[in-house]
Amino acid sequence: MSQVNFHFLHRQFVLKNRKELKVFISTIFKKKKRNLVRLQVIFCSDAFLLDINQQFLQHDYYTDVITFNLGAEDGIDAEIYISIDRVKDNAQSLGKSFKEEIHRVIFHGALHLCGYKDKLKRDEEEMRREENRLLDLYFNTNQRRST
Repeated sequence: MSQVNFHFLHRQFVLKNRKELKVFISTIFKKKKRNLVRLQVIFCSDAFLLDINQQFLQHDYYTDVITFNLGAEDGIDAEIYISIDRVKDNAQSLGKSFKEEIHRVIFHGALHLCGYKDKLKRDEEEMRREENRLLDLYFNTNQRRST
C-alpha cells in the first residue's frame, strides 16, 4: 500500500481535499504501472527551495518544483518540493488560477517519478499534455472544486 503525505513548511498555504488528492496521486502511479512506496510532498518558500536547488543540483535559480527519487529497492520512495511563492507568481503570469497551477505542479512532480522528462521540447510537450489530461480528470470528471 502506497503512502502519500503532505507537509506544509509555508505557513500561508492550506491544501483542501487532501484525502481525495492522495488517492488520485496513488492512482497516477498505478495507471503508469509504477510501484509507489512512499511520497512526501513538501510545500515550502522560494528561499527554502532555492537552497535545495543550490545544495543538491548546483543550480542558482528559483524553481517551482524539485523531485527526488530516493531509490527504494521495492518501488518509488520520493520527495516533491514545491515553492508556493513560485506557483503563485507562475499562476499570475500565466493567467491561471492558483488552484490549477498548484495541482499542475503536484502532477508534474508525480509524472517525473513515473518516467516523464521535460528537458527536450518533445518531452516537454508530452509532459504538458499529460498534466492537462490529469487536471481535466481531477477537476472535471471527479468534480473536485476546492484547493
